[in-house]
Amino acid sequence: MSTLPEHSVATPVGKEFAKLRELSSIIDGGRLTPVFQPIIRLDNGEIFAYEGLIRGPEGSPLHSPVALFHAAERNGRLQDLEWLCVSRVVDRFVELGLPAKLFVNIGPQTVAMAQASGEQLLSSVRGMANERNRLVIELTEHQAVRDMHHFHEAMARLRGMGFGVALDDLGEGFSSLKLWSDIHPEYIKIDMHFVQGVHADPFKFQFLRSLQQIAENCGSSLVAEGIENEADLRVLSNLGVTFGQGYLVARPSAQPVVSVPQHIRSCLQNREIAVYPDMKSLARGGATVTRLLQPVVPITPALTNDEVFVRFENDADAWALPVVNDGLPVGLISRYRFISQYARQYWRELYGKRSCTMCMLAKPLVVEKSISVHSLSELLASTEHRLLAEGFVIVDEGRYAGLGTTQDLIREITRMQMEAARYANPLTMLPGNVPINEHMERLLAAGVDFVACYADINDFKPFNDKYGYRRGDDMIKLTAGVLVNCCEPGRDFLGHIGGDDFILLFQSTDWEERCHRALEAFGRDAPSLFDAQDVGRGVLEGEDRRGSPVAYALSSLSLGAVEVENGIWLTHLEVSTAATEAKKQAKRIGGNNMFIERRRPAAAKPEVPL
Repeated sequence: MSTLPEHSVATPVGKEFAKLRELSSIIDGGRLTPVFQPIIRLDNGEIFAYEGLIRGPEGSPLHSPVALFHAAERNGRLQDLEWLCVSRVVDRFVELGLPAKLFVNIGPQTVAMAQASGEQLLSSVRGMANERNRLVIELTEHQAVRDMHHFHEAMARLRGMGFGVALDDLGEGFSSLKLWSDIHPEYIKIDMHFVQGVHADPFKFQFLRSLQQIAENCGSSLVAEGIENEADLRVLSNLGVTFGQGYLVARPSAQPVVSVPQHIRSCLQNREIAVYPDMKSLARGGATVTRLLQPVVPITPALTNDEVFVRFENDADAWALPVVNDGLPVGLISRYRFISQYARQYWRELYGKRSCTMCMLAKPLVVEKSISVHSLSELLASTEHRLLAEGFVIVDEGRYAGLGTTQDLIREITRMQMEAARYANPLTMLPGNVPINEHMERLLAAGVDFVACYADINDFKPFNDKYGYRRGDDMIKLTAGVLVNCCEPGRDFLGHIGGDDFILLFQSTDWEERCHRALEAFGRDAPSLFDAQDVGRGVLEGEDRRGSPVAYALSSLSLGAVEVENGIWLTHLEVSTAATEAKKQAKRIGGNNMFIERRRPAAAKPEVPL
């Protein structure tokens, strides 16, 4: 029987040896292929820069950049690889004659470890040595900076030489926020996790809006990575994010595009305002237990009670200690219960050297960090009181992640309810007055023509008085559903002012047809909420304030619409007042009807030349 050599590729050791040999061949032979992905301006769609990326040889196990850089790091050749990548990217960029800036990736540790990083970089970018203002050093966060002093010195030299600086993947880790504060980069690249789906995720939206405000105040420009659909692109553009890149624009390519596709330009040149994601998911349980997580350092079952006491003594804020074995939580030690026992006479002498497991709660409440805060509150409501007082253990796919307290849960639920009350109507979960006013002001500020339509239920009070608040709520929810169905998602905004009053802000061009469909739908569906005899009579019998019998018409829907032209209306208050007057005109007509105010406000009438 034949035997394999000691380093045969058929063994794990052999495979690693083969990868090392392949890595050496790639680095020493310069066998790398540069590819480029455009970075565009989100105000006009023009290409601002290209990010230079790298690929290993086709067919090689190190073709993917993840595998390539992982192998280089494991074998101590990461700095060699990074400088080679910069050199290959710059040389190919010059060959292609691309007329834009170039972002090149370098790890901060590579910059810090270089004895003369400025000269080394100049050597690597010799093809653009006289155009340093076109080069942007993009600091990646794949490795921690161990020598911050040398890193800052190196960065100062690079800035002095005229190179721009970008910070990659903000939001992926905590150290990037510190680097932003320390080095004041010109460009901040936002991790794609916070970009993808931002049009529908209020948390990502609020995160990006906050970062945009910080960037404006700090003189930095945001670059949104991973843009893959037009809905996200529109929100990013409306937010004022300066730059973007992603598969929607173009994939990385050895022969990159030199112009942006027309559909991208059209999307960015469209003056319509995106409907921002509202806060209704807060009230629907969108927040997860991650918001409650406290990263308490765990202890092991091997610790003695004496050692646990020292831990509590040294950390006055530790209200509990999780007992974890091989990453899995096995118990929880309460500070109050433990200290109470430890203080008993002779307890320390008898049990101080024994395992801490004798004092732990062996079956604490354990929850996954991905479950919603509301789901956790429902779970705790059915949990025995003893567990509520102890708090709970938070895990990530079964492995210990941190602790949470019932007090923090209560505070979070209270905050969510207060936030939801400001931003969403609790009955319909439609946006409330704050987002209504914000969206209208954005439309006015952008100079976009739109239609403000006030919706109101006629004779709602008699209906509510006769049938009660429960059926009254059903009428309001039916109206909300009718109006939701007449809106075009992403373009038209629907808000619930309160009671039976709604506001629609149309950007869709067929808004009149949509309003007529809403009126027809209300006229068809609303009678189902009345008693059959009232529908048969066609009136609702009731009493006036003096107790005299009176007959009211069956509830109907009035729509008052105002065409808002660019430059004519100044504030949301003016628009709201005009829409209210239009609604009153519609109510005077009676029945399911709409009144359209097409006149311009008196103050805005053009002066007649003398």
